[in-house]
Amino acid sequence: MSVYQDAKYAVSDAACAALTPVTPDSFGQFCPRFIDGFFVTVELLVLSCALGLVIAISVAFARLSSNMFLNKAAFVYSYVFRGTPLLVQLWIMYFGLGSLGAENLGFLWPLFKEGWTIGLIVLTLNTGAYVSEILRGGLVNIPKGQMEAAVATGMSWFQSMFHIMLPQAFKIAWPAYGNEVVLLMKGSALVSTITVLDLMGQTRTVFSRSYNLEVYAYSAVLYLILAGMITLLFKFGENRMKTG
Repeated sequence: MSVYQDAKYAVSDAACAALTPVTPDSFGQFCPRFIDGFFVTVELLVLSCALGLVIAISVAFARLSSNMFLNKAAFVYSYVFRGTPLLVQLWIMYFGLGSLGAENLGFLWPLFKEGWTIGLIVLTLNTGAYVSEILRGGLVNIPKGQMEAAVATGMSWFQSMFHIMLPQAFKIAWPAYGNEVVLLMKGSALVSTITVLDLMGQTRTVFSRSYNLEVYAYSAVLYLILAGMITLLFKFGENRMKTG
């Protein structure tokens, strides 16, 4: 972890050294805060996307399962997290469950004692619900004959799903998945309401000290840069799929 922290500080120092001479003084003065918040936003986004994708695949499979219990449980999970605002989910977890303390939560307390971990959990569960429906939509649009043919050749249900159906579903769902990641990036700004110093959290802190509204414009530019990076990454992935 120390190596990672050292690398973050080195990148932050280099970025601020390059940006300070060509940006307004109001940005240069607080540049390390903006860059640190940018890193926290990226960390939350990458981790929640990775963990959420694992959940999404499992839930999508459950939604297509003939097992009534799995099907209904997956539907309820997806419905709850897609049907309630992200802010409400964060506050229920942080101010609700988090307020129960170590005595009531027991071994779960490490997951709820810090805003960062709660933010990661909620973002993961939220994106998992949305992506599961995106993947399910991709799976149901693949002709059933492919699944039947795979099973007929001796492949198990899971082998057929992972090797035949899921890769095709990703190709179909890839653009929608890219949009969901961008939406998650924007929604991640809400973790600043539970004491997380992400990009928006650092921006609010800087504004409370300077009362300069320009800091929100700088934050918007950094979010746009991150959105552009995500868009380019998914465009690259889409082109690779087309030529794959």
